[in-house]
Amino acid sequence: MTVLQQVELTVNGVSYEREVDPRMTLVDFLRHELRLTGTHVGCEHGVCGACTIIKDGQAVRSCLMLAAQADGTSLQTVEGLRNAESGELHPIQQAFIEEHGLQCGFCTPGFLMSTLELLGDNPNPTDQEIKDALDGNLCRCTGYQAIIQSVRLAAAKTQSGKLAGAHGSA
Repeated sequence: MTVLQQVELTVNGVSYEREVDPRMTLVDFLRHELRLTGTHVGCEHGVCGACTIIKDGQAVRSCLMLAAQADGTSLQTVEGLRNAESGELHPIQQAFIEEHGLQCGFCTPGFLMSTLELLGDNPNPTDQEIKDALDGNLCRCTGYQAIIQSVRLAAAKTQSGKLAGAHGSA
């Protein structure tokens, strides 16, 4: 008999309390308990980056973390990028569309969230800094050049360096 563990966390600005199996991964919690399926499950070993989310301002692989380990934290998933009131896309999402930084879309949520952290820390990264920040995200379709161009455009679109969601910025 599995003893369930109580978790309380905030996801995309909404507070949740749930009882979970202590062995449930955070990505499974997001997808199955909260029905936030934008965070993808690729390798389940933290290698591909498809499950990247923002936890307390830092990009993390949600397949490597247990839901119980996220207790008391604030999370942002790809669903939290779009402006909930206006429906307007986040500048990072818009930049990826404009620069064709996505093809099949499977890896895109992880790239978007890694870019959010990068631009929250460094609003005007060099190409090498972009490559370094996205190093843990794999894409089989784009060849990466369009992704780098997308991040460059996202940086230009957010000239003030303030990105909603990253590190509590407005």
